[in-house]
Amino acid sequence: MNEMIEIRSANENNLKNISVDIPKKKITVITGVSGSGKSSLIFDTLAAESQRMLNDTYSAYIQQLLPHYTRPKVERINHLPVSIIIDQKKIGGNVRSTVGTVTDIYTLLRLLFSRIAKPFIGYSMNYSFNNKSGMCLTCQGLGTITEISINHLLDFDKSLSDGAVEFPTFQPGGWRLSRYIESGYFDENKPIKEYSKNELDMLLYSEEIVPENPTQAWHKSVKYSGLIPRIRSAFLEKDQKQYKEEIAKIVEEQICPDCHGQRLNQAALSSKINGKSIGDCVEMSLGELKRFIQTIHDKKVETVVEDILRRLTTLEDVGLDYLSLNRTTNTLSGGESQRIKMSKHLNSSLNDILYIFDEPST
Repeated sequence: MNEMIEIRSANENNLKNISVDIPKKKITVITGVSGSGKSSLIFDTLAAESQRMLNDTYSAYIQQLLPHYTRPKVERINHLPVSIIIDQKKIGGNVRSTVGTVTDIYTLLRLLFSRIAKPFIGYSMNYSFNNKSGMCLTCQGLGTITEISINHLLDFDKSLSDGAVEFPTFQPGGWRLSRYIESGYFDENKPIKEYSKNELDMLLYSEEIVPENPTQAWHKSVKYSGLIPRIRSAFLEKDQKQYKEEIAKIVEEQICPDCHGQRLNQAALSSKINGKSIGDCVEMSLGELKRFIQTIHDKKVETVVEDILRRLTTLEDVGLDYLSLNRTTNTLSGGESQRIKMSKHLNSSLNDILYIFDEPST
């Protein structure tokens, strides 16, 4: 087996007929001043050709779904292994993507708790905040709830006709505001600060009802509902992109009062190992969690415990023991994201892979 990757006559971008041998199964550092061609050699030539040749092994249909790589300007590359790039791009994801889910440690924790936690509450999905059987229904497994701030929504010194509702589509003359003015419940020229408690509750919180004495302009098929349930159903509970900035101005994120930020329902949180729930585990630093897992001695879960400890040790080795499993991936820095990707590959069963790191020293 040849132990060298042979690159011959590379001319991609600013490279000028470069030939180089890179040893396999060694750590090789590519250095040079800015613009010297480091990225052109490693990413645009070596990595691009490796990925292009790998993609060529798939069917035409699969190739359409994959990134397209053109052949780099190089005479030839011999003995090229499959390459994986570990860059500093943020992992991203939504609020349901956490350090625990992306490293698979949370999946293993769910398996661990489903086997030996007491009281027994069922299979591992009952500990998942992304499944209705395990999530806190109050916050839908997010750990936080979004509340509309009345003081940001209303200008109490103004009346409805003066634009008291400070949210788009509720402006004077708008059809949404007409539902409130024509409902018969309010004096449209009365400042909000002069409303009685009943009037304010009706304006803000009323469930969907048929108005008793609406104006003649009221459409008979339309029902009345308060500002907050109407805004929540029309904007907050939908992937509303048009008014994203305006929504951000009137809402406040709060810790869920039922699960206290742990995302799970009470059944899942009541099930414990050595006095700790799975919700307690994900709040620990990874270092603390490792020490807790080391206290679990049960032959039924030996393999699971070993797998969790191996993954935690790898994260510790790359300097991430200060993180917790409930940290959302969209809050990680580029360096943290890169090290998490690194830890996943260190735990992989794949062998003889060429790993390419994008400036890991930063």
